[in-house]
Amino acid sequence: MAMGEPWIDHFVVGPLQMRCSVLTDPATGDTVIIDGGDETGRIIDWIDGFEGPGPDWTSGPKNKATADSMPKRKVVALVNTHAHFDHSGFIPDLKARYGVDWYLHPDDFYLQTLVQASARKYGLRLPEPAVADQELLPDRTYEFGSINLEVFHTPGHSLGSCSLLLRVENGADHVFVGDVLFAGSVGRTDIPNSGGDFEMLARSIHTHLWPLEDSTVVHTGHGPITTIGYEKRTNPFVGEPARRGGMVGF
Repeated sequence: MAMGEPWIDHFVVGPLQMRCSVLTDPATGDTVIIDGGDETGRIIDWIDGFEGPGPDWTSGPKNKATADSMPKRKVVALVNTHAHFDHSGFIPDLKARYGVDWYLHPDDFYLQTLVQASARKYGLRLPEPAVADQELLPDRTYEFGSINLEVFHTPGHSLGSCSLLLRVENGADHVFVGDVLFAGSVGRTDIPNSGGDFEMLARSIHTHLWPLEDSTVVHTGHGPITTIGYEKRTNPFVGEPARRGGMVGF
């Protein structure tokens, strides 16, 4: 079921500048945190009381006063696109604060056990790795309160990478892709222990993302947001320029 225009906050967090997306249904206040990997105090302060520096970008209220007429936000689920440490390292903080289930594709369960070791390579310390409460399975629509997210399994950056589609009534849809697709680029396929593979990544994008409406807003794990149509036309790795150039994956 499509929802009305969503309220989306972007928090660009941590030393790798990862995008955490906080998705709220303005009609109910139900909220899903996607890839809450770092700076969890900043995220919690804003969700709970519009305190602190807040998000780097928002389509919703900019302060508590402008949100007074809206339902209070209630976090109903934590969902991850994949389990690299910058996306999932501080999930324990959010689980402790909100007491809700955390969803992750099972093909990334092993990768999640490695987040502390991966972070140490960057000189970073993380808490004990969170363990997923629920499997995030493909070709299903999950009802997180009043928020429905369709799940596509889009491996290639990691074995368990998923993309999450939010259908919007009378507006552009939104897809949260993690590190599968970027504005003008694609995710790395050379990260150890991740199962990365470029042909698999390209196939995931062509099979699951390119059929979406051109107007679909792509919320990437790093860098600018973009649209499906723009990337199909211009992306040098998986878009029309790559097809014309005979790149692998077509």
